[in-house]
Amino acid sequence: MKMFLWLVLVGCAASAFAQECGHAVADAKLDAVVAAEMAQQKIPGVAVLVACNGKTIRAQGYGLANLEHQVPVKPETVFESGSVGKQFAATAVMMLVEDGKISLDDPLTRFFPDAPASWKSVKVRHLLSHTAGFTDYPDKFDFRKDYSEDDLLKVIYSIPLAFPAGSSWSYSNLGYATLGILIHRVTGKFYGEVLQERIFRPLGMSTTRIISEEDIVPNRAAGYRLVKGEWKNQEWVAPKVNITADGSLYFSILDLAKWDAALYTEKLLKRDDLSLMWTPVLLNDGTRNSGNYGFGWVSTVEDGHRVVEHGGSWQGFKTHISRYVDDKLSIVVLANLAEANPGKISQGVARLYLGGE
Repeated sequence: MKMFLWLVLVGCAASAFAQECGHAVADAKLDAVVAAEMAQQKIPGVAVLVACNGKTIRAQGYGLANLEHQVPVKPETVFESGSVGKQFAATAVMMLVEDGKISLDDPLTRFFPDAPASWKSVKVRHLLSHTAGFTDYPDKFDFRKDYSEDDLLKVIYSIPLAFPAGSSWSYSNLGYATLGILIHRVTGKFYGEVLQERIFRPLGMSTTRIISEEDIVPNRAAGYRLVKGEWKNQEWVAPKVNITADGSLYFSILDLAKWDAALYTEKLLKRDDLSLMWTPVLLNDGTRNSGNYGFGWVSTVEDGHRVVEHGGSWQGFKTHISRYVDDKLSIVVLANLAEANPGKISQGVARLYLGGE
């Protein structure tokens, strides 16, 4: 009798969990939705994570991680992050804020005393939210040249601000590259080492790390691009261009499940600071920035559901993480094709689990 009652209670709990994110019905349709998008978009391989309230519902690989060796995608398959990596850099900065080592209102000239005079009005919060007036890599930037941090700073210093800090919004990879150098100057450690010490190792994210083409990386996927409708290997970039804080990580959906679960807790940051990161920053005139950007996250509304999300694109990979915060539903889609639209896949999967299809 006791065993019977225990099984009933477990069954009820499982049923309640299933109902919370509607996964009992959605699971049966998930494979078909992903397969249809992969065929339409000509994506070689995809990994999909669906999590509810920090618990994994599905962690599934589809297609091929490597076309030449016909290796299938598994949950363990390692993809490149692209700009999804920005949320980790932003988290590291916020940790330093909580540690009292920096302030969001510190001017950049505190850390870069040799910077142009225009940087005096730029604060740390402006870099985090893409409201600093920084631009992106210039057309003449040589991605096949190794740049030291000082070399990269010289390039960044040479580009005039596009607008006064806090007056507008413009997505800037160079802004986040600067944040990585800032972390190094404050801590005395390479920002990737800080991420390992403060985030990845504490959460057990064993595959997440800075990109290295020369290292042996188990389960590493290959990245591809389409040229006249045919798959080609990703284009090569210099090793040091692949270690900047604008999005140069390896990770798997299994590690991102641990990341998602941690965001329901205060293991990394206080709840108020996480909320701040997920809240669109206001400009100097009091209006919301046009990118709906917080710190490393975009906050939007999809089909009436509040979402914090971010996409990424780099070296033949496209990535997307979406957290439907009120529904406690999280979806990650990692793809190994430069032209892929993982956000579209994520939205289709979300509609399944939110009862829209």
